[in-house]
Amino acid sequence: MQFSKLAVIFGAIGLTVGLVGCTTTTPSMKVQSMTTTLQHLTDSTPRLAIIAAFGQEADLLIESTKDKKEYLINGRKFVTGTLENAPVVITLSGISMTNAAMTTQMISDHFNLKGIVFSGIAGSLNPNLHVGDVVIAKSWLAPNEVYYNNTKELPSACGQPGDISCLGIKLADNVPAWNNQFLRETNVMNANNYKNVALTSRFGDTDVPMAYGEMRVDFPVDHKMLTIVDRVQKGTEKQLEAICSGVDCYHPKIVVGQRGISGGAFLANAAYRDYLHKNLLGDCVDMETAAVAQVAYSNNIPFIAFRSLSDLAGADHDPNVAAFFGSGIAQRNAAKLTMSFIQQWNAQ
Repeated sequence: MQFSKLAVIFGAIGLTVGLVGCTTTTPSMKVQSMTTTLQHLTDSTPRLAIIAAFGQEADLLIESTKDKKEYLINGRKFVTGTLENAPVVITLSGISMTNAAMTTQMISDHFNLKGIVFSGIAGSLNPNLHVGDVVIAKSWLAPNEVYYNNTKELPSACGQPGDISCLGIKLADNVPAWNNQFLRETNVMNANNYKNVALTSRFGDTDVPMAYGEMRVDFPVDHKMLTIVDRVQKGTEKQLEAICSGVDCYHPKIVVGQRGISGGAFLANAAYRDYLHKNLLGDCVDMETAAVAQVAYSNNIPFIAFRSLSDLAGADHDPNVAAFFGSGIAQRNAAKLTMSFIQQWNAQ
């Protein structure tokens, strides 16, 4: 019986090494590096991609776009043209992490992207922020990649507490569990890192590669794009529409936050909201942006996201939220920031 268990373990190791090792050269395998200029499937003009989560914001931007040309690819509409004299391509992501990832990969395959701007509505995780504020997070994280343990004790699948490397995965460092769920790092490969050994596990006296590329918790936005936001922040903030309830009005702010959170679940739980804010430094939450950030990172495309806050995620139902959604103020404010950003982007 013991031999049988060892055979299963080492068989799995052999399969893992065989799969992850495909990025290295062996005597029987030739690896051809793609050094020629990529020819994109639809259009090779260098463009800034604008991906919106909701149609109204995309419509506002498309209205201001000149020399428009429309493409229908697998049922999704992509509009090219010039916006603020910058060549752009505009599309909708669709709701959900999967739709957002598919759309981002599709637009990067079909068009020659010099950057990606993603924009939409999000729930607030930070109680100090206000409905209507536009948040630009410095990085994005998807906390649905977890190790779901039987207990709240630190997993020790590979011998030592916290060591799960023999499974080809790694726990995030110093992040408390949510109940029995321990946050994992995400494996990602791109043209810059695919030869690097990202994770090893020790079997006997040998360190065996278990993953190549990188192991990451989150995906940063592009530093140069964030610098552009700093330049347009004050001027654009003055142009944002106020949020009014009766006679009381609030003028939204543009806030550079620490981290954005995305997941497949619609967050309507105050306790989990507090966990994400306190332990993962989350300022806002949605169902798309982290997927866009990961795909952009995998394709080495500069990326940034603008999210207009619609409510405090997980709070008791606010009857004003539906009115805020329907008013279009959030979409118009996000569009204004996008336009200001593009003006500066094009002036570089």
